[in-house]
Amino acid sequence: MRIAVVQHDIVWEDRTANFARLGPQVARAVGAGAELVLLSETFSTGFTMTPGIGEPEGGPSSRFLQERAAEHGVWVAGSCPEVAPEAELPYNSLVLAGPDGTVHRYRKLHPFSHGGEHERFRAGDEPLTVEIGGLRVTPFICYDLRFADVFWAAALDTDVYVVTANWPAARRHHWQTLLRARAIENQAYVVGCNRVGAAGDGTEHAGDSMVVSPMGELLATAAGTETIVLADLDPAEVAATRDRLRFLPDRRS
Repeated sequence: MRIAVVQHDIVWEDRTANFARLGPQVARAVGAGAELVLLSETFSTGFTMTPGIGEPEGGPSSRFLQERAAEHGVWVAGSCPEVAPEAELPYNSLVLAGPDGTVHRYRKLHPFSHGGEHERFRAGDEPLTVEIGGLRVTPFICYDLRFADVFWAAALDTDVYVVTANWPAARRHHWQTLLRARAIENQAYVVGCNRVGAAGDGTEHAGDSMVVSPMGELLATAAGTETIVLADLDPAEVAATRDRLRFLPDRRS
């Protein structure tokens, strides 16, 4: 399966402007052969804590992803603030939209308390794994990357982790190192999508989106500008790595 990471800037709290910017970028990724297109964390608003920023499940951001998936016949994913029917505060929700109208949601397990996210967003309850193009895909969001245990727990059912983020440039080496570490320790592909540009609160982002092999090798990387990162992922490579180096059975829970 070919995956495309759209490394993009975000217009602060302006969904309409972001939809207009990202629609053509999704189309370019599909034109390059992508079967799964990954956008950043909070792709339609930026990582904002403004009260009332949440939208209903199935709101404009989710519809944008669903419409692009249906238009191009591919899977499209990105996170947005969504208020579930039973909740007051929104979840930071990764919406994974399929070409046939299927929609899966992963709710960020670890709100970023250092930045106050825990005061404005609810925490999710469990991970999610979805099969796409013969690959078992497990998504996580930004700060989740720091918690190896949730990656470990999903490892045996995962061929590729996708991590979408608004990771700040000040800690870019943490982002780069942890993405490779999660691939190496779980013998799975890791796909990291990070935004570029300055957020409305002044936070700078350096991008550094990448695709890492099950052996920790960099298959594709990006610098600090808007671009599309492409890589071909093969579940047989995951199986072969785990068979050749049988590390996972030695884990003790």
